[in-house]
Amino acid sequence: MNIRNVDLNLLVYLNVLIEEKSVSKAANKLALTQPAMSNALKRLRDLFNDPLLVRTGEGMTPTDKANSLKADIVSLLTMAEQITQPDKDFAFETSEATFRIMANDYIEATLLIPFIQSMLSLAPNINFDILPPGDVKLQDMEKGSIDLAINRFTSMPKSFHQSTLWRDNFCCLTHIEHPYVNQTDLETYLDSEHIWINRAGWGAETAVSNKSGSHKLGWVDEALWQLDQTRNIRLFTRHYMMSGLLQAQPQLIATIPRRQAMLYKNEPKLTTVRVPFQIVPIEIKMIWSPLLHHSKAHQWLRRALLDFSKTVADR
Repeated sequence: MNIRNVDLNLLVYLNVLIEEKSVSKAANKLALTQPAMSNALKRLRDLFNDPLLVRTGEGMTPTDKANSLKADIVSLLTMAEQITQPDKDFAFETSEATFRIMANDYIEATLLIPFIQSMLSLAPNINFDILPPGDVKLQDMEKGSIDLAINRFTSMPKSFHQSTLWRDNFCCLTHIEHPYVNQTDLETYLDSEHIWINRAGWGAETAVSNKSGSHKLGWVDEALWQLDQTRNIRLFTRHYMMSGLLQAQPQLIATIPRRQAMLYKNEPKLTTVRVPFQIVPIEIKMIWSPLLHHSKAHQWLRRALLDFSKTVADR
């Protein structure tokens, strides 16, 4: 028998008929007319090649065939009901989920670590796995094996969902003895030696140098290119944790997002200074696969991160 040719509603009718032992009572319980229920019983008898219910002095009595089907029908209908129920809300207090998030060290330090700290007691069994951009491929995101990628993205698949977490302006982080601290003009900035820090998207990064075009060097150097200027870059890095080098080398300047610079506000040898030219703020987004979009757990994670991001000050 081909299951596609079977009206599975008939099993619902049979279950009620066996329980009520009456066509009229079953029809009333299912809000059907008695002729409709009688027709359903006829179809059931044809389907199983058995009378299923036989009229006796005690009313309609289930046959051995009907009684043998009862347990399987109840099991099937229970499973069907469970499958078709809407997902329950995600209970983060008791969940044992593990969320995998791709982020560079700027996002990890400014957003994810404080967020995870806030969740350690509220969601004691939820785990987090933070992966650097170099360890994640586009295919990982498409398959949904990575829950979120958080970064600034120059391009992404159109099928991905996205949400902006924040926009961050740039400032200069440098040693308190650097000449630029007291002379914050473009000339002093250009005369200085710089740390280049850039990490967008995911996957392997290409090598860059002072001879690379501004579009390869990133937003800071693109802004300088608009002024027909270039800076003297002594160090190229994809990591934002360079405070030790800045404290040890007073001649260096790092032009970085302000939220990152705020992590060093209590460092006695470091200070933040304005940038002497306009730079378009970076836009930090979280993106995710459409395979995860309707997951209750994933929806909770996105809402929680978005709400938390609003508490991270940019000044």
